[in-house]
Amino acid sequence: MAHSPNGGYRPNGGYQQQGGGHPQGGGFGPRPGGYPQQGGGYGGQDRGYQQQGGGYRQQGGPGTYPPADGYGPYNGRDGRDGRDDQYGDQYGGQYDDQYDGQYQSQGRQRASRAKFWTIVVASIAIVGLLTGGVLKYLEVGPFSKKGDPVSFGPGGDKNGGQAGGATGGDSGDSKTLMPTGPAAQFKNANTLGDGTEIGVVTITGKKSGFTGKVWVWAPKQYKDPKYAKSGFPVLIALPGGPGYPNNYWMGTDLGLESSIAKWADEGKSKPFLLAMPILNPNDKNYYDGSDIPGQAKMGTWLTEDVPDLMKQNFRTLKSRDGWAFMGSSSGGFAGFKAVMKHPDKFKAVIASGPDIVPDSPLWKGYDAEKRENNPEVLSQRLIDTKSKNDVYIAFQYGTLEAAITRQGVDKYIATYGNKGPIHTHLEVIQGGKHDAKTYVKGMGNSSIQWISEQMEGPTPSS
Repeated sequence: MAHSPNGGYRPNGGYQQQGGGHPQGGGFGPRPGGYPQQGGGYGGQDRGYQQQGGGYRQQGGPGTYPPADGYGPYNGRDGRDGRDDQYGDQYGGQYDDQYDGQYQSQGRQRASRAKFWTIVVASIAIVGLLTGGVLKYLEVGPFSKKGDPVSFGPGGDKNGGQAGGATGGDSGDSKTLMPTGPAAQFKNANTLGDGTEIGVVTITGKKSGFTGKVWVWAPKQYKDPKYAKSGFPVLIALPGGPGYPNNYWMGTDLGLESSIAKWADEGKSKPFLLAMPILNPNDKNYYDGSDIPGQAKMGTWLTEDVPDLMKQNFRTLKSRDGWAFMGSSSGGFAGFKAVMKHPDKFKAVIASGPDIVPDSPLWKGYDAEKRENNPEVLSQRLIDTKSKNDVYIAFQYGTLEAAITRQGVDKYIATYGNKGPIHTHLEVIQGGKHDAKTYVKGMGNSSIQWISEQMEGPTPSS
C-alpha cells in the first residue's frame, strides 16, 4: 500500500504528492524496506521535506478608473466645482438643457486625475508591502534567510555563537545548566511568522559515532531578558515513515512550532525547546530507535548525542524533569521506548499512533537484545522494581486509524497504565487519521498540557 494525501493509504499505487508541502502532506508514508506494520504492508519511500507553496500571487489590485481625459456629466451652473461656468453668466443658462451631460470642467478633470494617481500610488505601496511580507514569510528569493547563520543567543550573534550565556557560565539557578559548548554552527532552515528561526546542523555523535542532521527551534521566550538565566525544557520530536533524510517536523506546514508558541502564550504548554533529529540512517530499513547489533547505534544517537547537542548550545535543565519525547507512528514508538528504557533521563512522551513492540527485521537473530528494547518488558520491570522515576505517557490515536493501532494502545493501557510508576493519558481524536496534522490537533486538545503539567521550567530570573 502507498500513502495518499488524505493521510490514509491506497493500494497498488505509488506515493501521490500533495499540494507542494511535505511530500507526505503531514501523513506517514510507508515504513522503509517493505516490512509489515500493524497488519498491513507499506510501500513507497519518503523523499524528504519539500518547501511548501510556490510563488506569491497578489490577489486583487486597483479598480477600474475612468480615463483622465474623459468627460463626465456637465453641471451648467457649477461646472468648475462651484465656480460659475462662463456659459452660465453669458447666456443665462441657455446651454443648461442643450449641453447637459456633455462636458466636464477642467477643474473636475484635475481633481479626478489627482484622485486616480493617489489611488494608484497607494495601491502600489500596499501591494509592495504585502508582497514583501508574504515573500519573506514564505522564504522566497532575496527575502529568504535560508542557509544564513543562526544564533539563538540574546545578543543576536550571527556567527552561530553560544545559544545564550557564556560557556560554563553560572546561571545562579541550581536547576539550570548553562550551555557547555562547543558551539554548533546552526544554519537557517525555516523562519516562522513570529520571527523565530529553525536551525539545522550536521553532527557526528561522540557516543554513537553516527553522523546526521538535527533541526532545532527556540520559542520567543528564550530571548526574553527575564529568562536570560533560566533553563528551558527540551522536547525531542521524532517523525514517522523513514525519518530520513529529513525530519518532517522541521517544516512549517505541520505547525508544530507555531502551535507550541501559541499554546505557551495560552498557558497550556511549557515553552519547549525543540530538537528534531533524523530517525533512521537510511530509507531502506527501520531501526526501532535502538542499538541493533551490527547496525548504526540509533538508540544512543537519540538518547545521548541529541541531548548532548542541546546541552552544549542551549540553557537547559539539569534534571529529567526538563526532558521529554514526542513522536508519530514509528517515531512514536522510538520516543515511547526511549522513556521506558531511560526513565532516569526522560520523564514524559507524547506517543501518537505508535507501535507497542519492536518489529524491525534487523532484529533477526538478536532476540535477547530485542527484548531489552520492548516497552512491554521495560514497563513490567519498572512496576516490579517499584522504580522511583515516575514516567508519563500521553498516547494519541485517531478514530479512523487502523484497528490494530487503536487496540494495541488500549491493551497496553489496560495492562500497564497507571500502575506503579507508569502514568498514562489517552487522547482519542475524533475523525483523526494516521497523520501528523491529526496528532498536532490532539496535542492541542489535551496532550501537550498534560505532559507540561509534569515538566519543569522555565522560571523567570528577573
